[in-house]
Amino acid sequence: MAINERKVAIVGCGFVGSASAFALMESGLFSEMVLIDVNRDKAEGEALDISHGLPFAKPMQIYAGDYSDAGDAAVVIVTAGAGQKPGETRLDLVKKNIGIFRAIIPEIAKYNTEGILLIVANPVDILTYVAAKLSGFPENRVFGSGTVLDTARFKYLLGERLKVDSRSIHAFIIGEHGDSEIAVWSSANVSGIPIHDICEMRGFYEHEKAMKDIADDVKNSAYRIIEKKGATYYGIAESVRRICEAIIRDEKSILPVSSIQHGEFGVEDIALSMPAVVGRSGVQGTVPIRLSEEETKALLASAETLKVVLDDAF
Repeated sequence: MAINERKVAIVGCGFVGSASAFALMESGLFSEMVLIDVNRDKAEGEALDISHGLPFAKPMQIYAGDYSDAGDAAVVIVTAGAGQKPGETRLDLVKKNIGIFRAIIPEIAKYNTEGILLIVANPVDILTYVAAKLSGFPENRVFGSGTVLDTARFKYLLGERLKVDSRSIHAFIIGEHGDSEIAVWSSANVSGIPIHDICEMRGFYEHEKAMKDIADDVKNSAYRIIEKKGATYYGIAESVRRICEAIIRDEKSILPVSSIQHGEFGVEDIALSMPAVVGRSGVQGTVPIRLSEEETKALLASAETLKVVLDDAF
């Protein structure tokens, strides 16, 4: 089936799926969006509710459907899965959500063989690997939202601390989207100025403490939000919109998405986040980011954490 470049499918209409659908409706990237959920009424309700905002946006067809309706979608976004509960880590979700993926990924692949599979459900790195294997798609067309949101949180917190526009901050969170993620301080900068230099320019000198505090704040952001309101969805919805922009516009943007690694920094046969060029064909290659010796060790430890969980569950 020929791919419709202006069509997106979202599988899973929970908090993240519906927020992502709303963000994509407002983006104007697509002219057609199908929502798929095991609860058909939920998908229909979300489609109706979001459609009622169309008079204030751009023309678009939004409707509930099934997997066959996703056959010509340029991007299939998978948010379906059990949600993270208070006190539960993303990795606690792994066995439940692998079971769900065993049911839905072959259904997607049955009808859609040419689109991009964007995995958003958690634990996103494990599920990205699982989706690639279950779908049989080329690896460049199966990737996860990864640490795009973590990186946005990192930039936001640095911007708040330094009182500068977060869009001028160039820094990455890499590795697992979760507890073993790594804040890459060695290459972080603000418009080309090394992060420690600009910290001192802005009156901050306790670098080690600040680095630990900010990295911990990024890592614990989801837990704090879940504790207070039960789920996170607006930040990840904007992350999904940003990734879709890079795909549909073939921007070749550098984003820290989760993809299967093949030897970079010694990481092999596991999906985790590294800066990658993202465009219409999906992941078009990783970017050789500079890491310190300590950061490289932390990346390898993050990969090993994920491998242990994957080996136990898949």
